[in-house]
Amino acid sequence: MAGSHGSLTKAGKVRNQTPKVEARTRKGLIPSQRNKKNYIKRIEREIPVGQPEFRRDSGM
Repeated sequence: MAGSHGSLTKAGKVRNQTPKVEARTRKGLIPSQRNKKNYIKRIEREIPVGQPEFRRDSGM
């Protein structure tokens, strides 16, 4: 068979030999949920982006 690169009996050999690694747990939201949350917060509720301004208490 012209044009083939190796036999089909060896297909998937390396992938089958590699050990299975468990997936890490996600630390945050998946991007689509994070984007929706940010849209509601920034556009619909008009909350400014970033940390709140520093407020000095008068009881120092």
